[in-house]
This record gives sequence, structure tokens and C-alpha cells, in this order.
Amino acid sequence: MVIVESPSKSHTIGNFLGSNYKVLSSKGHIRDLAVKGKLGLGVDVENGFTPTYEVIPGKAQVIKELKKASKDADIIFLASDPDREGEAISYHLKEELGIPDEKYKRVLFNEITKAKVLESMNNPTKIDYNLVHSQETRRILDRIIGFRLSKLLQAKIGAKSAGRVQSVALKLIVDREREIEAFIPVEFWTITANFSDEIKAELFKYKNENIEIHTEDEANKILEALGTKYIIEDIDKKIKNKKSKPVFTTSSLQQEASTKLGFSAKRTMSVAQRLYEGINVGEGSVGLITYMRTDSIRMSDEFVSVANEYIEKEYGKEYLGYVKVSKKKDNVQDAHEGIRPTDVKRTPESIKKFLDNDEYKLYNLIYKRAIACLMSDAKVNATTIILDNNNYKFKLTGQILIFDGYLKVYGEFETSEDKILPDYVKDQVLETDDITKEQHFTKPPSRYTEAKLIKELEELGIGRPSTYAKIIDTIKEREYVTIEDKKFIPTQIGFDTTDKLQEAFSDFINVEYTSNMEKELDEIAEGKLVWNNVLDKFWKEFEPRVKEAFESMEKKQPEKTGEVCPECGSDLVVRKGKYGEFVACSNFPTCKYIKKEQKEETEETIICQCPECKKGNIVERKTKKGKTFYGCSNYPKCKNATWDIPTKEACPNCKKGILATNKDGNVVCNKCDYIK
Repeated sequence: MVIVESPSKSHTIGNFLGSNYKVLSSKGHIRDLAVKGKLGLGVDVENGFTPTYEVIPGKAQVIKELKKASKDADIIFLASDPDREGEAISYHLKEELGIPDEKYKRVLFNEITKAKVLESMNNPTKIDYNLVHSQETRRILDRIIGFRLSKLLQAKIGAKSAGRVQSVALKLIVDREREIEAFIPVEFWTITANFSDEIKAELFKYKNENIEIHTEDEANKILEALGTKYIIEDIDKKIKNKKSKPVFTTSSLQQEASTKLGFSAKRTMSVAQRLYEGINVGEGSVGLITYMRTDSIRMSDEFVSVANEYIEKEYGKEYLGYVKVSKKKDNVQDAHEGIRPTDVKRTPESIKKFLDNDEYKLYNLIYKRAIACLMSDAKVNATTIILDNNNYKFKLTGQILIFDGYLKVYGEFETSEDKILPDYVKDQVLETDDITKEQHFTKPPSRYTEAKLIKELEELGIGRPSTYAKIIDTIKEREYVTIEDKKFIPTQIGFDTTDKLQEAFSDFINVEYTSNMEKELDEIAEGKLVWNNVLDKFWKEFEPRVKEAFESMEKKQPEKTGEVCPECGSDLVVRKGKYGEFVACSNFPTCKYIKKEQKEETEETIICQCPECKKGNIVERKTKKGKTFYGCSNYPKCKNATWDIPTKEACPNCKKGILATNKDGNVVCNKCDYIK
């Protein structure tokens, strides 16, 4: 019996192994920390931070089926994903199913192809408890910080949550916004000599000194000093190599898919998961890419050899390049290869008809990056010409692509623009009286896009690449940020959350502390640190500060509406609830008055019948501050609601949820995990 995480992977692997094997799925994690014990942490703080686990709601039937099947198995192969999270899932399966040591083996599938699956089955291991402890420590840290700080912020400012990595990512966004707000633009001018529409030279020096033009008066004085003749003082021609980038890691894939395909990190990882687990491409279900959670650019010798043969055959010997070598960073685990296709012969075009649009786009990107990274450098003939006009120096640049190299394959994602200059010679005189001056202002640092935020998190060593999609998703869902022109802008509650955390926990919620914690988690995984010693040290520093903050942190008062309560005469204030803002009495809980919305529902606001109560309709509503959401007209008897845009369909899975299009463009259920 083989137990994997996903049903699609179980189907693929089952086809490879044959009738002597039963391949079943745990459908992800089966257990998580309980919400009980001291402070509801599910952890016995006084006894070595022993975790208490409970079956995840909805997984009882899965466990029952796995237990029943395991009784008839001679040997059980635990084949969850080949990372710390997967190692923990194997551990929980072993414990919950009561599998004895002599009856189980651990197998790691880095790619889901028949040859690699059979090779892994022939080389099983046992559960690596250092990896399990590392995952447990991360989960317990996240539980402690998440529960304690979330409860604090909910009580003090009405924020929804805080997190070990989530709050640092939010701080980066808030800090950047404040840099932008504090930025003072500085005026400067440029002067350009225009010889034709294509050939323009920009002033950059006076005599041998760099020149800066701060005012229009300065620009006018220079224009007065210029003649119409420009003498070519120097021509510098160099052949420059343009190198291909390494094979994708999780982080670089998320960044490139964001900038080149417009995919969110969540969408990228969802599609990559399908490509890894297996898709029927006319020869049965097969994994198309290697494991997509990795921080390594290493590639197997076997793949490199086959890819080089392919490159030489398809493009010629001159296109053969070299293997990129990783410059090892402190936080790189290097447990798996980079993300690459499992078969060079399986080109994107050859399997396009078997893939949906997203799958094809991402596979095409991964495939071409892996091939391009082994190809020769592109070469450009770069030319720089220096022109002199009365000791004012102008620069003219151009380049010609003389060998496309890796751009032969990756050119659609990374263009190289030719700017061809005439065949000028030294001391040649060019003439023009077309001189333009242009005013500019220095610009503030740009806001973070998803790609830029992921790059920053990775460079700072915060979190793991496999968690970036979830981090970004969380700060969106908590409404700590809004998205404009694909850039993050913090909301007021985003600012307030960051400010309060920095007020009391600046030495915990910061880049350096979070990065150092990642290093400690790595050392636990390597057996260099004892997991509960790390937790004990953290708890003794952290918990006293939380208690102090509960006592000393000032509570933010709710916003007054200017109206008085008709029942007790107290001020009416804006409060936040599960489904948005509402107006209620400030004298709660003594007075429980809630102002009812005056808006009458019209036919135009009705979206569809509510699939949960079947008595009301899903209608468009607005919060007190004008934010649109969609909820049941039968509220408060029925509290079915969503912030996303409904599709007028009920969820085919749970039958009660509303299918709606979220910010990532995915159609999801507001009640269960269903994705259309």
C-alpha cells in the first residue's frame, strides 16, 4: 500500500506500480494542533512543548478508509511530498493509523515518472524525525505568535490577525509606503541632441566632469553655449555576452510567472502542483515537472546530458552552453533539483492539446527556462559614441544582436532590442539644431508588486519560498492591503496593525529576528539544535511581553457616527463584524441596539437565490464605508455572505456555498475548499 497526498497523484502512481499495489490519498494533512490546553495553543508549555494533535474536521472518513486498507497491506509506503511538510504528514499518518515501525517505509518522489517512481520505491528510507521536529517547531511558533498577537490586536484595534512571517511582510509594505509619503521630489533637467527619430544623444558631461542640471535657467545657459556641430570624439565597440538565468526555483518561478504571465503566486503554485502530480498526455497520467517546492538551481546529470543532446540536435553545437552553479546562500536547503521538465522530448507544443490554458502557459515557461539555462550566451555588439560640442559631452549608444544563443528558445520572455547606429568614424562632424530640454523630478521608491515582494522576502531570508503564496494571500484576505495597478497599498488597518506590533514587539516582528528564526529551523532539520529548547527560549522572551502589552497597549476607540442611540441615548459607533461594518450602540453590552440598514433591496441587486437557506436571495450590499459585499437578504437568520463577485451558481461540492470569482480570478466557494 502506498499513501500519497493528492488523489490525482495516487491515480498517476497507481498506473505505474500495477495491481500488487494499492495507492491511496490522505488528501493533505490529516491532523493539526488542537485548540485546547493553556491559552488554546494545543501545546503543553510546561512539559517540553509537547503538542496535542487532533484529526482535522472532515478527515475522519479518510482515516477510516486508510486504516481499513492498511490492515491487508504487507508493507505501507508513506509517500507524501518530499519536504518538511510532507515528512510531517508521513509522521502523522504513521501515528494516526497505528503503523508499526517494521511495517512502513518512507519514499520520496521528486518527479512523477514511471522510471523515477520505481527507482524511489527500490530505495526507501525511514521518517526523518529532524525534519518532523523542524516542521512541528515552525507550526508551534506560528500558533503561539498567531494566537497571542491576533487576540491582542483584535482586542485593541479590531485587526483580524498577526503572524510570524505575515506581519513582517506587511511591515515591508507599510515601510515602503511611508518612504513614498516622506519622499521629496528633486527637480532635474536633461538635454538631448536629436539627429533623427532613432538617433538621439544625451548630455552627460562638461569637459571631464559629470553634469547635473537642477533648474531651467541652468538648462537655458547650456543651450546658449551649444553650437550646431558635434564632433565624434570617441567610438567604443565591444562584444558583450548576455547570460541566461538558472533553472527556476519556487521563488523565481513565482516572480517570473507574475511578471511574464500575470499569475498570482497562489495561481502559479496551484498550476505547478497539477503539472507535478500528473496529467494525462495521451500515454496515461504522468508528472510533467519535478517537485515545485525548491530553493536549488541544481539539475541532475542525467537531465543535463539528455538536454544537451536535444539542444545540439535541434539548434546546433554552437548553442551548447554550460551548467549554472549555485552560489550557496545560508538559507538554501538544496534538498531538491530546480524546477524542470521531466522529459525534454515532451515539448510544450507536443502536449498543448492535453493542457488547459494556465497549464500550457506555465509548462511552456518552465520548459523553455530549463532548456535556455543550458544554452550558450547571446552576444551583442554594443557601441558607445562620445560627441563633443564646445566641451559639452553627449553620449549615443546602440547595440546589434549578433548571436541569439539562449534567446533562440527564451526570446519570447526576454527580448533583446536592436538599435543600429550608422557607420560613424572618429572626428566625423554631425550637425543638428534640434536640441530639446526636458524637466524631470526624482521618483520615490516603487510600491511592491507580488514579484518584487517575493524577491525581497527571499533575499532577506524571511519564510520559505513554499509559504510566500499563502503569506500574500493572507494579507490580502485580512484587508491589510489593497491592490492598485498590481501594486500593494496598505490600508489604514494595515498601518495600525504594523504600528501596534512595532510599539510592543519590534524586536520580534522584524526582518533580522524572522530570518534568524528560519536559520534555527534549518538547524533543527539538520539535527544541530534541539527543537523544544528553541521553543523554550522563545516562549520565555515572548510571553511576558504579550502579557505586558495586554495591560499597557491603548485600545482604539470605535468611530462615532454623530448619531445617538434611540434606546439609551449613548453615541452610535461603527463596529466590525464577520460580514463587514455595522452601526451599534457604544454602551454595549449594557445596550444591544444595532441600527438596521435602510437600503431597500431592488430587483437589480438580486444575484441569485441563497443556496444555504433557500428562503432569501443573495443581494449586493455595502458596508457603512461603501465597501461592496454579497449576502443573504434573510440576514440575520442566514449569514451566508462573500466579499468576492458571485457567479450565480451554488457550490456543487457542499451545496450551500456561493461560487464567486476572487481577486486572483479563480472561481471558489465561500463555504468549502472547492475551486472550479
